[in-house]
Amino acid sequence: MAGRGRALRPPLNTGPRTEAYAALAARVATGPARLGRTRLVAVDGRGGAGKTTFAGRLAAALGDAPVAHTDDVADRVGQPWWPTLADLVLRPLGACTPWTDPRSGVRRPVPPVLILEGVSASRRTVTDRLTLAVWLHVPAAARVARGIDRDGPGSTVDWPRYEAEEDRLFSADPVWARADLVVDGAPGLPHDPETEYVRLR
Repeated sequence: MAGRGRALRPPLNTGPRTEAYAALAARVATGPARLGRTRLVAVDGRGGAGKTTFAGRLAAALGDAPVAHTDDVADRVGQPWWPTLADLVLRPLGACTPWTDPRSGVRRPVPPVLILEGVSASRRTVTDRLTLAVWLHVPAAARVARGIDRDGPGSTVDWPRYEAEEDRLFSADPVWARADLVVDGAPGLPHDPETEYVRLR
């Protein structure tokens, strides 16, 4: 991240380009472990950006690395759910002890890599424990359409509130500016979405 000499940040490129999940996985696997023995990858972005899909594909490229979803402890953005996540996941792994999967409640062994996926997963308080921070960028209209398609037409009335909450959150903590990797979550560049993603920076 900015100011920390992050080894995983490649030279700046001049425009969108395709990259392979396998190559990113290899960089993560050889990167520094900053959460005890675990390399923590944060996949961040606004609602409907494609975070869960990206995290799943990177996890597969990492040999089925575990993924912790912030949605499993957060009802909505802005609520004080981060301490729960820290107690279940971050503090145990920082001490090199088993962690608790927020989705299943099952205690799991210390992994070499853990992917933390969700809105504000790369927030400032976790910056110094990240091996890699990813931001998924998608225009607002496309994100909202995806979210409503995913959550059902009844969610239409909720999205303005979600957007306003995210506006407040990311205005106070612009996590995309610290991201090691910014991904196009709605790419027009030809690529194989199962094995490749489109990098914006």
